[in-house]
Amino acid sequence: MIAFSDVTKSYSVGTHALRGVSMQIEDGEFAFLVGPSGSGKSTIIKLITGELKPTSGTVHVNGYSLERIRRREIPYLRRTVGVVFQDFRLIDTKSVYDNVAFAMRAIGAREREIRERVPYILELVGLENKSRRHPTELSGGEQQRLAIARALVNNPSTIIADEPTGNLDPARSLEIMSLLQEINNLGTTMLVVTHERDLVERFGKRVIAIDEGLVVHDGTDGYYRL
Repeated sequence: MIAFSDVTKSYSVGTHALRGVSMQIEDGEFAFLVGPSGSGKSTIIKLITGELKPTSGTVHVNGYSLERIRRREIPYLRRTVGVVFQDFRLIDTKSVYDNVAFAMRAIGAREREIRERVPYILELVGLENKSRRHPTELSGGEQQRLAIARALVNNPSTIIADEPTGNLDPARSLEIMSLLQEINNLGTTMLVVTHERDLVERFGKRVIAIDEGLVVHDGTDGYYRL
């Protein structure tokens, strides 16, 4: 579960990124986080992943209290949260298989576990026949699927997808969003950050809209600002 209670975040340059944000995302829920550039979305992501601590208020993520988390606990928090980035951040010199396996090796997984888990995840995202290819040999949609596979492979309870369709055409965007919905249907909590209003409206999920550091809409009734 992700829970923000009256969270503020100010930076040393004087920017007030968040100004009393309260929200709760339950286990297994699917929610969109929307808002204009500079509204506070990136700060929320960084708070969830432990990159930042709140100036005031409380942030709870999957059993961890982010306002008082110890440095040595942060890697364990991050194992519960998979992040999918807009720019993919794939390793071009490694194969599809090894890009995904790398995420498991980074947390000390055994090779036997890797051999069992990676093919399953690649099949889940539809890349089982591309395991020996390199990222540069994949289409944009396939590269995003690979990024999703890497985020999924360590079995996090939560996925944050940060503008996952920002570099894709409408057809591929719909394909990726459908995949994220399928993953959510398997029980993974999904938070998708996006500017694409058409996609948000098409999927009819909960929408949390933020503007100037404040939550200005939270619900499924379709009224929000981007």
